[in-house]
Amino acid sequence: MRIALIGAGSWGTAVAGLAAAGADEVSVWAHEPAVAAGINDAHRNPSYLTDYDLPANVVASSVLERALDGADGIIFATPSAHLRAVARDAADWIGRDTPILCLAKGIEADTGLLMTEILGEELGHPERIAALSGPNHAEEVCRGSLSAAVIAAEDAAVAEFFKAVLNAPAFRVYVSHDVVGVEMCGAAKNVIAIICGIAAGSGLGDNTLALIMTRGLAEISRLTHARGGDPMTCMGLAGMGDLVATCTSEHSRNRMFGVAFAEGVTLEEYQRRRHMVVEGAAAAVSVSALARSLGVDAPLTFALDHALWHGGSISEALERLTDRIPTSEFYGIDE
Repeated sequence: MRIALIGAGSWGTAVAGLAAAGADEVSVWAHEPAVAAGINDAHRNPSYLTDYDLPANVVASSVLERALDGADGIIFATPSAHLRAVARDAADWIGRDTPILCLAKGIEADTGLLMTEILGEELGHPERIAALSGPNHAEEVCRGSLSAAVIAAEDAAVAEFFKAVLNAPAFRVYVSHDVVGVEMCGAAKNVIAIICGIAAGSGLGDNTLALIMTRGLAEISRLTHARGGDPMTCMGLAGMGDLVATCTSEHSRNRMFGVAFAEGVTLEEYQRRRHMVVEGAAAAVSVSALARSLGVDAPLTFALDHALWHGGSISEALERLTDRIPTSEFYGIDE
């Protein structure tokens, strides 16, 4: 079995290592030729997880056609902002029946589409496209720390295919049919993580962080329900599990950006310093737009969008939240 993995960032690198145990060969596409050369020559990614030794059956190329040639399954691990362009470039070399797994998390700003929906538009046959999400920091997965994820697909056979590739003693894979719910959780949780970081960087305590995470989960559940997903999915690995990990961990670029933002660091400066995209910053825009189009109340997301992109201050964002009158705890879900 040959698995093509499109994208060689931190998460793509860690998943390449996982897939190597369930496949004869994992062919990684790296945008930078130097990254592909490093993987082939030294079995290490010279840009991400640089001390992680990749298995010998992981190979790399900076040419999409070469990486995709003969693939029995394809995993997309590109950043959400680049997913459509990369998928479009790859379309000519992907068979109509080849199962596809999407690791990218987000909502496309202009269309409101989820990542699997973008792949469906560009590659066709959306029933063969699955999504993976869960509380998985690449730094811990590559060290073999016990982790778990959920794979959602319309076709159960597609979910089971990728489960067989990725499931391992230290990486437990569950399956679901709720693609929309799993993706909505993955897209919205980064927004809440930035807000938790801002709260921590502003000196607020554990009570506040618990409040933000809990109300954030309710916000995600309302969005998921309105988008056609199952709110119960938000109680699982893709929802609560990923939210807790992303909102509390030092590995979370979204949370750590929030801390830095509270200390006066701009988004541009932070991304330049870390050489990483803060997915939650873009998600604040796209999730806000989706919430408004669906008529969903999303006060946390609206507050972050205002603070990051519309000149609002942190104090204003906090005031916007604390001035709200509490209502039924599960409004927008139990109606």
